[in-house]
Formats: sequence, C-alpha cells, structure tokens
Amino acid sequence: MPGPLAGIRIVDLTAMISGPVATMMLADQGAEVIKVEPPAGDIVRRMGHDIGGVTSSFASSNRGKKSVMFDLKSDLGRGLLDRLVESADVFIQNFRPGTVERMGLGEDAVRARRPDIVYVSISGFGERGPYRHKRVYDPVIQALSGLADIQTDRETGRPMMIRTIIPDKVTALTAAQAITAALLHRARTGEGQHVRLAMLDAMVAFLWPEGLVNLTVVDRELPEPRSRLAPDLIYRTSDGYITVGAVSDSEWQGLCAALERPDWLENELFATPHDRTVNVVKRLEETQKVLLRRTTAEWLERLDEHQVPCAPVLNQRELVDHPQVVANELVELRNHPDMGPYRQARPAARFEGSPSGIAGHAPRLGEHTREVLASLGLDDSRIDALYAERAVA
Repeated sequence: MPGPLAGIRIVDLTAMISGPVATMMLADQGAEVIKVEPPAGDIVRRMGHDIGGVTSSFASSNRGKKSVMFDLKSDLGRGLLDRLVESADVFIQNFRPGTVERMGLGEDAVRARRPDIVYVSISGFGERGPYRHKRVYDPVIQALSGLADIQTDRETGRPMMIRTIIPDKVTALTAAQAITAALLHRARTGEGQHVRLAMLDAMVAFLWPEGLVNLTVVDRELPEPRSRLAPDLIYRTSDGYITVGAVSDSEWQGLCAALERPDWLENELFATPHDRTVNVVKRLEETQKVLLRRTTAEWLERLDEHQVPCAPVLNQRELVDHPQVVANELVELRNHPDMGPYRQARPAARFEGSPSGIAGHAPRLGEHTREVLASLGLDDSRIDALYAERAVA
C-alpha cells in the first residue's frame, strides 16, 4: 500500500543535512524525491568513512530518493531541470540567499514553469539582516541560538556544544512539516506558495517552550535559569549509569520509598515540585549519594516497583539490542548494493491506512538519470545524446 504522500514529486536541490533529511522523511512517506546533483555530487557523499563508495551519513540522509546528475551550468542541463520542474509538486533548495536567483532558479523562474508549485527555501539565517550572506554550519546555529549557553559546563561556566547536529535535524523536521502543510493548502485552494525557513528560526522556536522559557515574560526575565548549572540527570550506580526523574508528588514519594529515604518527604527543601526545582542541586546531589550503593539492575527494579520514571544509560551498540527498541521494530537491517548489510531507523510515525517505510537505499550519483529523463518523455536516442554532450551523467 502506498504511503500518504504517494503521487507527490519533489525536485530536491539541497545538500548537506537539513534539506536532504527533510526530503528523506517525505520519501519515507511515499513521495517521489528526485535529488538533482552537480557532477561532483552532494559533498556528504565524501564526508566520513565510506564503505563501497557510500558514507554512512549519506546513506542515512538520502535513502529512498532518485539521483540525477544535471550540469546546471550548461543550457542543456538547465533545460532538463526546467522540464523536470514542470512535472513537480515541490521544489526545494538550500543555497545561501541570492545564489539560486543568480542561477536562474529563483521562485519567479520556477513558478513560470509550474504556477502551483510549493517552492521551499532553507537558509542559515534568513533573507534579511546582517548575517544573511554568512556561511553556516550546525555549530554556528548552536552558538547563536542560545543552545550552547543552555549546555554550559557547570564546573567551568564554559558554553558547550551538543555532540550531534541538533539545529540541522530540527530544521529538517520543521521543513518536512511545513511542506506537507503547504501541500494541504494547495489541495484545498489550488495555490502554491513560497515556504521560507531559516535554521536560526527553527532552533529558537524549538528551544523556546523550555530552554528559553525564562525570556517569556517581558521585563521579568531571569538572568540565568537555575537548572543551567545544575547536575544533569545521569547518575552513577555501583556498576554503571542510569537516569531517574521524579516530577509529580506521587513520583517523588515513589523515589523516596525506592531509595529508602522517607526523611526526604519531611524535608522542607523538597516539599513541593516548586521547592524541588529551586533546590535542584541539593536534591540531585543527595540522590546521587544513594544510587552509588547498588547496581543498575537493582535500582531499575526497585524504581519500577514504585513507578518512578527511569532507564539505563545505553551506549550506542547496546541501543540496537535493547528489548524496547527490538519490540518497537525500530532498527531495520537492510542490504545496500555497495555497502552490504546496513542498519536504518525506520520512520518514526506509523500510518495505519497508508503505511510509510524505507523506500530504498541511498542512490548512487546519477543512478536514476535515465529513468527520470524517460519519465519526461525523452526517448533513448535523445538521452544517449545528452550523455554524449555531458549535460547529464
């Protein structure tokens, strides 16, 4: 059964992570995503350790797509892209502002070919302001958005980066949702529109409900959230690490029972959720002292008995075999024609009536050029001529 976006064709000129992951999500949901690459290909094809000529990052950001190689610097290559646009529902690019217009692929040019197309622009900082022309990578947004400040080291006071590219992936999630919303609008009205998304905007919006919530009330901003310099919720046991969280009064009571510390229930520092938040450092330090006394397995069993939220801290390899991950059928083992056996996390959202799923492996550079050109009505002799003239590869 086809996915919920079956019948939607997306022309994807994005590279790196934010745009490709967004369109990969849509490919998982049934859209036909045609990745248009230059002769050198997406740079992620060459970033990191590769097996069989494919890097893990590229395989995990571009699965299920079709790759065509058009030389957009040639008139023939540009003409082919124009024909492809005429058949598309979505056009997405993540060049720096102004670049795509200089290429002759701005919104007006694309909409002249397909008036109702959903045109999507992803940028680092947006199309206005002093940073609009700056180059950007994920750490730049971590720094500018306040995320590095939120992660400040509690011992040194030094801002810290998260060791995964959160802004890139938050932007991808935001873009995928925005594209489906724009497609719904078009289905209702017949009108396409321009969807603009900056990584900075996506990250600040993502952080606001919790990480930046202290800025909410004007003229009453807190200079520094108390939680920022508090210990994190990773506790050492006698043989490993766990996390434990107790927010509600019933969970706090359960924690006190599991840790055999009934005296904490009488401690005015911990009397209410507000008190436990204000005195978070003291609370977490006292909890850590107790948890060192037993093993991870013992504590998890006791905490579960008292319905206290808890989990082991898994390393990356343990994740794959954890019983809950296995029960969710979350990690799929697949076979790539070049890489051989490889793992992928299945699409997180499950659709009962129109199931999503991994549509296929990440494509080789230009793997589907001939197939896509044939879908545009070009016969074999014309396609052969385009290869001979190096307009495509």
